[in-house]
Amino acid sequence: MEMSFEVMLCNFTSGVRVVSFPNIVDPVIIRNASPRFPFTFEVMYAGSRHNRYPGETRVRLDLSGLVSFYDTELVPSLVPARFGKERWDHRLLNISTEDAVRVKARLEEALSRPAGSSSGVDWQALIRVVVDRYSERLRVVQYLLNSTDTNSYEPDSVINYAIKTQVQLRHMVMPYIGVNVTPRSIGANANRTASDVLDWAHPVYKLCATTHTDRLKDCTMTPSEKLLLDAVQGTMREICRVVTKMWGLGVSVGVDQFMGIDREPDVETIQNTMKIWRSDVDELMAWLDWNVWVKCRPECGPEEICYLTTWPAGFPAPHERARVPRPDEGGHVPPLPSQSVPDSTPVPTDTPVPWRGGMADRELAEDWQRPQPRCIPRIHLYNVGMQFAASDF
Repeated sequence: MEMSFEVMLCNFTSGVRVVSFPNIVDPVIIRNASPRFPFTFEVMYAGSRHNRYPGETRVRLDLSGLVSFYDTELVPSLVPARFGKERWDHRLLNISTEDAVRVKARLEEALSRPAGSSSGVDWQALIRVVVDRYSERLRVVQYLLNSTDTNSYEPDSVINYAIKTQVQLRHMVMPYIGVNVTPRSIGANANRTASDVLDWAHPVYKLCATTHTDRLKDCTMTPSEKLLLDAVQGTMREICRVVTKMWGLGVSVGVDQFMGIDREPDVETIQNTMKIWRSDVDELMAWLDWNVWVKCRPECGPEEICYLTTWPAGFPAPHERARVPRPDEGGHVPPLPSQSVPDSTPVPTDTPVPWRGGMADRELAEDWQRPQPRCIPRIHLYNVGMQFAASDF
């Protein structure tokens, strides 16, 4: 177990053997250790090394046996319970008895199925391909659209940023633009609905949305794999719908350098298009909510670490959750874990504090319910006293 994840083994006699069992000294109760020994911080830092892809590579997840409470066919009772709530607030509290029984049965089925009964698709690689292809491009598009005032009266600046944005959009759909894809002329758009204006781009959308998964539909899959396939297909449809629409609008208003219509760019039309772009990309990225976008900006310095409030530091104990005030209801804002002085007194085993050597004041981090990345210091925590204490062992 580490601070950022844990593994539960149901049977230690099956496939597990003891490699070593050393009795390591506990730095929290070293008599001569500095009172500023940053034990809690270092434990969290050690766990954070696996936060990014590819994660803990010594553990290989069998995604063909994935059981998810987001499977709306398996657990329909949670759909209304989650409606209108952010992902932070999704819980299993309202699951029905019938759904709980189905989940247990699905889990038992996944654990007991014979080897080789899955499709053999590397789902982790497929999902990573999608994320790698679109995550950085979408972030750049969002950055460009937030870098200019769409109400600006400087035509050159507006057109310049529109062209830069269109370049990014075009690169995302370029592998799907066939030689027969041709935008309609201005006259052909008269008296047509908004959706009909971009119907010429539909082949681009269709190829974009199906390229990565079209050949998988004939594979024999487990129920878990069918769920993963549906998730990837749904994600690709939404990404390609939004990106193709944005690119098509750029072509229609004349800011695409390789394809477009013969007319001078109209600044007011481009300004309105950029407002639509901004709304579209913000909504898409909020819907995707990929963890690759959870970063410290600007990047942290060499003596800092990008920190995301991590249990248990700054979190209430389980038995205290019901009476903890929310940050917006006057909850106290404590220092960060790395800036707090741990209690060097050994903690009794029956103490409800969920980790040894934790912050004595048990104050809550202001963002424990909605953790946000931020840079915190990690080097200056070590002082001269710490160096002498370290040399003692």
